[in-house]
Amino acid sequence: MKRKKVAVIAVDPVNGSGLLQYLEAFGENTIPFDVFAVAERRDIMTNSGIALSLDSTIAELKGREAEYDALVFACGDAMPRFVENAQKQYNIDMMEVILSFAAHGKTIAGHCAAALLLDQLGIVVGKRVAVHPFVRPIIRGGIVVDGPCAVAGNIFTASSENNIAAMLPRLLEALR
Repeated sequence: MKRKKVAVIAVDPVNGSGLLQYLEAFGENTIPFDVFAVAERRDIMTNSGIALSLDSTIAELKGREAEYDALVFACGDAMPRFVENAQKQYNIDMMEVILSFAAHGKTIAGHCAAALLLDQLGIVVGKRVAVHPFVRPIIRGGIVVDGPCAVAGNIFTASSENNIAAMLPRLLEALR
């Protein structure tokens, strides 16, 4: 049985702990994946200052969404930077890629502020989501849960990198 292929998008700076949890789980379960930087270049940093060189950039994922069965949003300390750089092409590309995956009913997963992005894009209206406590008050369409993670159909969210492990078994099952 063919395993589903995952596109992982990582903001700059990415939460290294969160990103590595996904990548290790995919590797250990032989789930193929590629990692795309939400940046102008494929070299990004973790929020603790570790340099990473990823497979490609979000611009190179755009238009290739059909090659992937799932999208994982690896959050980080970039949300304030997102507000400052919302009009940068890489952020526009990220939003378009997320919308494309959603429009095709593909699996979408993420942690921390991932549910905020999905909410802002109208993807989680009426769906249960787990989100970082700091952004909880600004969720408008999604239904915020009190638990560490939430699964609503094809949408998987964890409230923080500390709760990815609670979400991973269900996400891995969906990807097998």
